[in-house]
Amino acid sequence: MTHTIALSFEDGVTRFIECRDDEKVLDAAYRQRINLPMDCSDGVCGTCKCRCEEGDYELGDDYLEEALDEQELARGLVLTCQMVPRADCVIAVPVPSSACKTGPARFEATLSAITAHQDAALEVEFELDESTAAPAFLPGQYVNIGIPGGAETRSYSFSSPPGARRLSFLIKRVPGGRMSAYLDGARMGERLSLDGPLGAFYLREPCRPLLLLAGGTGLAPFLSMLEVLASRDVGLPIRMLYGVTRDQDLVLVERLQAYTDRLADFEFLTCVAEQGSSHPRKGFVTDHLDPGVLHGGEVDVYLCGPPPMVDAVRRHLDGLGVVPAGFYYEKFTPNLVITAGEEVSA
Repeated sequence: MTHTIALSFEDGVTRFIECRDDEKVLDAAYRQRINLPMDCSDGVCGTCKCRCEEGDYELGDDYLEEALDEQELARGLVLTCQMVPRADCVIAVPVPSSACKTGPARFEATLSAITAHQDAALEVEFELDESTAAPAFLPGQYVNIGIPGGAETRSYSFSSPPGARRLSFLIKRVPGGRMSAYLDGARMGERLSLDGPLGAFYLREPCRPLLLLAGGTGLAPFLSMLEVLASRDVGLPIRMLYGVTRDQDLVLVERLQAYTDRLADFEFLTCVAEQGSSHPRKGFVTDHLDPGVLHGGEVDVYLCGPPPMVDAVRRHLDGLGVVPAGFYYEKFTPNLVITAGEEVSA
């Protein structure tokens, strides 16, 4: 029996390895040519210390308290030279991927469909060759997609779930944007290169109510997350606010509506910032954020949108005096180059 271990590096790169049922993570990583930090490999020095964000494991007793003390254990810190997984795990590695002699994976996919949502966004789909394995990623992560004819790339979150062989992305139409211009004239069947997965913004193991806040095409990673949540039937309250600037920016609402049937306790609201909108809820996400969905702080908040929205939500929560148990966010600029997510508290 093997377990899949996601190694999430400090620079946002995530690599996946397979670990045998009786194998230590450090040994499994080395076997697959990823050199995790290590000096002694005997549980003495603490050099291989990482944090397990998800999954079950055993550490045994073959390490010194000087290398890993009780407080660190309580915070989920582990020694990879002693850690034996008992399930799939996600491990945060506190060094860049380059320090471990690895980096983003690269694969190719074939452009198979483009669906235009007026002038707001494009839903772009790719298919994988039979010989190409479905890319492993954590729901919420992104890839860098190469623009044919040059060395430029753009960063987009998966809207499809992990394991799917048909990959989808929700891409904002940017006037004069290089990717937008390419897609307007793209031919189906063209092959593009993708690097990833990347990003620290991804769904953690659900253990408390969830609040999802999406701005514009920041909806994309939440579609991936919701698909995974629906497949797991988590049984937790999930609330979502989806805010856009204009009426025509409000896309894929029917897909969110479908999740109200598939998830036992999922509700969502939409709002439009433009005052001339015909939408019944005008204003920003913060104008429609009911304090009740924050559960007094016993909530995990996931936030993806443009920088002004992310900053406004953070100020709003500060003003309410609420510190979420988990707060994960990702900003993106108009050309969709995505910055790293951050965990504010856990």
